[in-house]
This record gives sequence, C-alpha cells and structure tokens, in this order.
Amino acid sequence: MPKFLKWSLIGVVLLAVLAFVGFQFMKAQTKKASPEETVTFFLNDLTVEITYSRPYKKGRAIFGALVPYGKVWRTGANEATTFTINKDIVFGDRPVKAGTYTLWTIPGEREWSVILNSGMYGWGVNLDGEAQRNPLNDVATVKVPVLSADPGMEQFTIAVEGEPAALTLTWDHVRVHVPITH
Repeated sequence: MPKFLKWSLIGVVLLAVLAFVGFQFMKAQTKKASPEETVTFFLNDLTVEITYSRPYKKGRAIFGALVPYGKVWRTGANEATTFTINKDIVFGDRPVKAGTYTLWTIPGEREWSVILNSGMYGWGVNLDGEAQRNPLNDVATVKVPVLSADPGMEQFTIAVEGEPAALTLTWDHVRVHVPITH
C-alpha cells in the first residue's frame, strides 16, 4: 500500500473518531440543559410509557416565541418524544393501535394539535431547526383547548394521570390535555 494512501486512510479514521466523540460530547451537554425522563402510567391492564427531554424556561418567553405558534414542535428537546402503549387506546377521539409512536404538537394561542406519528426520528429537528416529522406517518391528530397552568411550570412536564386517563403537557403558564381511554 503506498505511503500516501496509508496516511490518508489513517487521517480519515481519525476524523471519523473525532466526529463521533464530538457528537457524543455535544449530546451529553444538551442533556444537561434538558434532562431526559421516562414516565410510566398504569391503569388496569394499560401501560403508557413516555420518554422525553425536559427543557427549562430560564426566563425566556416560551409559546409564541421559543416555540412558535402554528409550527410543528417536537414536544420537548433533543430526541423526538416517544409514546408507547401496550394496548389499543382511543387518543382523544382517535383509535390508536398498541405500539410506539413519536409525539408532536402544533401549539396555538387557544388550541393545540397533538399528534401521534408512527415514524421514528433520531433527533427531533434537522440542522435548520425544523421538526423532522413526516406527516404521512401521522396516526392520530387531536385538537385540544389551551388551559391555564397557575402557578407556571419552570420545566416542561409530560404526565399521564387520572381515571379516566389523560395525557397532560405543561410548561410556563400553558397546559393541554388529551383524554385516553381503552
């Protein structure tokens, strides 16, 4: 093997290793600002598990600013939020089969669209900051009213609670919830 080719190959391998390590470091740093959490809800034979990253408000204007109205939001930070159910459910008024989905929203001042999508996306946004969701994979879209959350919530929080159950998204002074039945 010629010397030039050998050194070129070594250079490419080193660059690949450096890029991998750099990406892992960047990922770890973003997780500090928006820690990952998994919430699990049990009701009779239904299990709902949601894995998402929880950004903080940090004095910022959230809805209509950091999270624009009328645009798809990955609903959290970092990787796309996953929503897993072990049984078929009715999400709002839409039937959904057991499985794992990604959770997306389109926030509005008075109403949100909450979307379950069958696509799995490694990171929630592309390099331009646009949501990676492919609408052709939407399984259920539910429109829900915006409710007031007082006092406000500093850290974005997703919960499933109650009987009947409801998926609740809360951040700043905004709360939305989607009924879940099975």
